[in-house]
Amino acid sequence: MGALMNRILLIMLSLGVFLFGCSSNETDLVKIAFIGPLTGGVSANGIGGRNSADLAIKLANADTSKKYQYELVVLDDECKPNIGIQVATKAAADSKIFGAVAHYCSAVAVGTVDVFHKFALPMIVWGAVLPEITYGNDYPEIHRVNGTMINQNDVAARFMIDQGYRNWAIIHDTTDYGKGHDKYFTESIEKYGGKVLGRFGVTADQQDFNAELTKIKALKPEVLYFGGITPIGVRVRTQMDRLNIPALFQGTSGIISDAYIEGTGNLSEGTLAFREGDSAERLPGGKMFLTKYKEMEYSSPPEAYGPFAFAAANLIIRAVEAVGPDRKKITKFLNQIKDHNSVIGKISFDDNGQNMVPLITKFVVQDGKWVIWEASDYQSGQRQLSR
Repeated sequence: MGALMNRILLIMLSLGVFLFGCSSNETDLVKIAFIGPLTGGVSANGIGGRNSADLAIKLANADTSKKYQYELVVLDDECKPNIGIQVATKAAADSKIFGAVAHYCSAVAVGTVDVFHKFALPMIVWGAVLPEITYGNDYPEIHRVNGTMINQNDVAARFMIDQGYRNWAIIHDTTDYGKGHDKYFTESIEKYGGKVLGRFGVTADQQDFNAELTKIKALKPEVLYFGGITPIGVRVRTQMDRLNIPALFQGTSGIISDAYIEGTGNLSEGTLAFREGDSAERLPGGKMFLTKYKEMEYSSPPEAYGPFAFAAANLIIRAVEAVGPDRKKITKFLNQIKDHNSVIGKISFDDNGQNMVPLITKFVVQDGKWVIWEASDYQSGQRQLSR
């Protein structure tokens, strides 16, 4: 009997399995979840975010000074709230996942915060901008590295007033994301002396905007403000052209993607939009990020929010390295982050886990590219915006 037990023990040891625990390799492996839209109309943004988080994982695993090895668990929320809750629950219920880099779509993120809180899984939002995600509850697990639509719309309103515009029509989707942009832009534009002539809510899957745009044409606004994401933005902009509506097209961070330009073609020229943070090229660690990203030969670009996903993944890695794979300790560590140097600049979380992002960047489409306003021909006066 003793000989048989010794033989069994030797076999188990040779396979790297112990009677009371895991192998050292399993103990040292830490899983981090990435959640974003990998399919659907905004998949380009999700894929760029996934690649950027993956880059952070790869760089960490190549660093011999790190205590742990990391694995990215990738989950597709499809930019749909019900799917988001499902995959967030899947990640949160996995005891081997110790942090999540989660969500580009606000309508998804605002619905999953309860899940992360319930399972005590620390998460960092990398793209969603609805203020209620961080400010709607007192959940210590919830953080966000990008800014919110409040400061985005305030800067947008002041800028547009400074350009001489005074009258707007608004089209927004009826998700929390679209309604939030409508609310905060309206508050800001009226504060600075502008006027909203009419507003129209549309569904996220709506295809035909003829009824809304016909009414807008009759209002004769100088600017059509769109609060929504790329797929609807493409349809609205192209249908504006069919109805010969001369208004300037102004969007939010939700349309800052290559997909918007590809979908609208030449009609994208002169489109304005605003986003938290700076362009990747001008970020403090932007050149390093872009160089490393290119070296990995990803098939898609990082898109506008890739650097934020990279920064979020690195923050979770830093927390694990400091306190170990323990959800509660990681949450506590993240809540104490102040003046952390990152690719997007300094990160400091307030009492609600919101990074205090002071910079909003203005973008305009010029010659098929999103160009920073200050570097554009429009700013220099060589080209004129629609009037």
